[in-house]
Amino acid sequence: MPDAHRLRHVVFFRAKDRADVDRVFDGLSILEANPHADVTSVRKNTHNDELSDEIDVVVYAEFKDNHALAAYKVHPLYQQSIDIVRPLRDLRVAADITF
Repeated sequence: MPDAHRLRHVVFFRAKDRADVDRVFDGLSILEANPHADVTSVRKNTHNDELSDEIDVVVYAEFKDNHALAAYKVHPLYQQSIDIVRPLRDLRVAADITF
């Protein structure tokens, strides 16, 4: 069972052009090496939901607290990922949750 006080950071991305989904995925996969997250997983959407087809790639990360998330966002790997992905995406939706 997950730790009840952990911060979960979930971000959804859509590529401007479906031909760039692999490049978006590769750019986001850089985040898996960021040492400030306890867990990071980057996955392509399987597009199995018949009611929603907007999302191409999902980033899921877990942090011990907001300070760890802040450190993650200033790490050079985070900026490297942004530099690759931002020009290729037209949608980014993020949610930070605990439970």
